[in-house]
Amino acid sequence: MMNEEALGWVIRTRDPEFADWEAFTQWLEADSGHAAAYDALMAADADLARIVPAEPVTIAVPANDPGTRGWRPMRWITGGAVAAALVGVVSVGMLNRSDIYTVTTRPGETRTIALDDGTRVDLNGGTVMRFDRHDARFAALDSGEAAFTVRHDAAHPFRVTVGSAVFEDAGTVFNIVHSGRAMRIGVSEGKVIYNPDAEAIALPAGRALSEDESGLRVMDIAPDAVASWRQGRLTYANAPVTQIGADIARSLGVQLTATPGAGAMHFTGTIRLDRDPARFFGQAAPLMGLSAVRQGNGWLLKEGDGPPR
Repeated sequence: MMNEEALGWVIRTRDPEFADWEAFTQWLEADSGHAAAYDALMAADADLARIVPAEPVTIAVPANDPGTRGWRPMRWITGGAVAAALVGVVSVGMLNRSDIYTVTTRPGETRTIALDDGTRVDLNGGTVMRFDRHDARFAALDSGEAAFTVRHDAAHPFRVTVGSAVFEDAGTVFNIVHSGRAMRIGVSEGKVIYNPDAEAIALPAGRALSEDESGLRVMDIAPDAVASWRQGRLTYANAPVTQIGADIARSLGVQLTATPGAGAMHFTGTIRLDRDPARFFGQAAPLMGLSAVRQGNGWLLKEGDGPPR
């Protein structure tokens, strides 16, 4: 137990952003053996220079790891060399972890991120994304929706991780939606490779891919429908109302539900976004063959074409 705690403190204190020195001092003073265990591991950790090159390579942080920076107790491994290697690897991981930062938008809020490599990422409402301060070719969409306008670099492809999936650009404009276990991507320019190290499915402009509990599907999509929310509209081809409702809620920042019958319906066409919910639903609901009813602080979509009230 003491060695596990000492290893944790070695990892934490090697982090340049570590600031909890008061807690560290209290731990040292709690047991006379703590300082000896810490010093022994710190001495072993000095061998890190032999493990990591003078110009450190970037160790990829799993893009679907939502954990906060910190430490967790680890099972102790005996042997000085093994311990040194373990401390070195984990220490570098912690240093990299501090380079990852999160950008969040509220429902109804949009934001544009300009990356150092010339890539632009437009975040729709209700979105959580992570980027790397030292690697402009990395992004992770944890939830929500984002449109990517990528500067192509064949030697250093831009990759977006969405859950366990990876999308690699090939000079591309594309849009990704991630909600729960469902994900969908549409490509309007260039080409995207889905899981280049596994399925390697090529998605050229005008193609889309969706993945949920029912499986993986590839389909056609109108290029001008990709990321159309950036132009204040939502364009669909035979899309379920459940999907459309989620897009509306994310884009306008409204609470929206649908009856089972309404949610099962499909719609083809273009819906103009409007920040005034009453005016928006007054136009959008009949267009989809539905009616919209105020329900508390939100709205309910139901069968019928009557005006909202």
